[in-house]
Amino acid sequence: MAVSPASAQDLATGLREVGYLAGESTALVAFLAARLGKPVLVEGPAGVGKTELAKALSKYLGRELVRLQCYEGLDEAKALYEWNYRKQLLRIQAGEKEWSELQDDIFGPDFLLERPLLHAISSPDPVVLLIDEIDKTDQEFEAMLLELLSDFQVTIPELGRVEAVTHPVVLLTSNNTRELTEALKRRCLYLWLDYPETAHELEIVRMHAPELPERVAAKLVEVVRLVRELDLKKPPSIAESIDWARALLLLGADDVDEATFRSTLSIIVKHRTDLDTVAERMGVKLGGVLSA
Repeated sequence: MAVSPASAQDLATGLREVGYLAGESTALVAFLAARLGKPVLVEGPAGVGKTELAKALSKYLGRELVRLQCYEGLDEAKALYEWNYRKQLLRIQAGEKEWSELQDDIFGPDFLLERPLLHAISSPDPVVLLIDEIDKTDQEFEAMLLELLSDFQVTIPELGRVEAVTHPVVLLTSNNTRELTEALKRRCLYLWLDYPETAHELEIVRMHAPELPERVAAKLVEVVRLVRELDLKKPPSIAESIDWARALLLLGADDVDEATFRSTLSIIVKHRTDLDTVAERMGVKLGGVLSA
């Protein structure tokens, strides 16, 4: 059943119930997006919970999650719509109609293949639309999005304008690898997500691994924070903190000492050069925490 939060606090509570611990600014911007019908551009480093926010909103609001995963070279045919050319060819080969009638037929709704963007605005039930990693696309793709994000409509030359029956909640995520256009930003609310403060991350870890001893959880979060301060290719994400907590719980660890850290390091560090960096710096930067 669809939910409509009455306040930012209601939304924060609802997100917590589905396993997402939102900060005040996150809850406020998400609430305004849901009530004002404005897209949200969520920027921040990889692994801070941008995609998970969209998933949690989908669960809490009781809406389908429609996800468009962006990549270099993504075009309109893969993001918006394309025609079912094989089905069109079969209809043409059947030869049942004159060409003038056939054109109207084969460029009708029955031959249209909806991709995520068109599906999101044509759905009879409101959805959460996640446009993930928009910074991987180019400015031409951004320009194509402007009509959809401004008026929640798209224009298909053969069919005309398709207007949204219901307004989706739209989140665009970016890892900030390139500057997005001002035209796109003007149409969006803005949310910056960074790695959480220690106390906040501890609460997240405790939510997802409640059986882990509090002392172990606190030490884990402190170690992860120190590892992130190193010059790494990929710092540990929040999801990797949670994975590490669950692994320590499974292993029955009652402490995060040097031996435990070394044996489970690959759970939070995922590049060979980063493994070497952490190993070299562990004695200097992490030694005091691990021996405590």
